[in-house]
Amino acid sequence: MKSDIHPKYEAVVFNDLASGVKFLTKSTVSSKKTIEWEDGNTYPVIDVEISSESHPFYTGKQRIMDSAGRVERFNARFKGFGGKK
Repeated sequence: MKSDIHPKYEAVVFNDLASGVKFLTKSTVSSKKTIEWEDGNTYPVIDVEISSESHPFYTGKQRIMDSAGRVERFNARFKGFGGKK
């Protein structure tokens, strides 16, 4: 394996800007912005606009689409379209 060609894999703090939640994990991304974590060490911080803490799919706050009304409108609009001649 060649040396010095792989990205550095290190601990990084991800900051969810939507919910304000921060979590420590490992990643190959880096940043000049740093933060002191709960363990007293300083880590680079990556700001993300949305994560699993604030995404509607993971939080259960999804909007339910009215698909029945859409299907009925479609069928009414194209009733008889492409029918037998």
